[in-house]
Amino acid sequence: MANLQVATLAGGCFWCIESAFNTVEGVVKALSGYAGGEKNDPTYEEVCSGNTGHAEVVQVTFDADIISYREILEIFFALHDPTQLNRQGNDIGTQYRSEVFYHDEAQKAEALAIIDEIVNEEIWPNPVVTKVTEINNYYEAETYHQDYFKNNPQNQYCSMVVAPKLAKFRKTFASRLRKD
Repeated sequence: MANLQVATLAGGCFWCIESAFNTVEGVVKALSGYAGGEKNDPTYEEVCSGNTGHAEVVQVTFDADIISYREILEIFFALHDPTQLNRQGNDIGTQYRSEVFYHDEAQKAEALAIIDEIVNEEIWPNPVVTKVTEINNYYEAETYHQDYFKNNPQNQYCSMVVAPKLAKFRKTFASRLRKD
């Protein structure tokens, strides 16, 4: 019987984060969505306006007997720059912020601990701005956003931004990738 848990993570454009997690051993599914805002059931266009308070997130369902929440966070922090406030590269706005939405106190403690380690080890030259917030809502993104990179590799953003990030990710985390 699987020990299923959920992590909800915001680290810029959800296409890259979701694509990476969907290749990780122990991840049952990673879905693009929106969280952290005030508007109920927002659309992509509404979130992109920056007026809903939501961030683009990926909700990762994983088997904790195969991959730990800490390992999920390690991958998350390697996939994006946690020192960029309300942006990732050319994607600018609060919807692209770095944030861990915790589902229980253990997740909160683990997220704060790993951020402290990143800061103490001086992994980044700039301060980490990742917020750690209790999940208050989650809305699954529109169907066309799910598996977007896999379904749209010819998209210019995918080929110029997502593909290089995923190549680096696969090299760094080769031992954590699914064998199938």
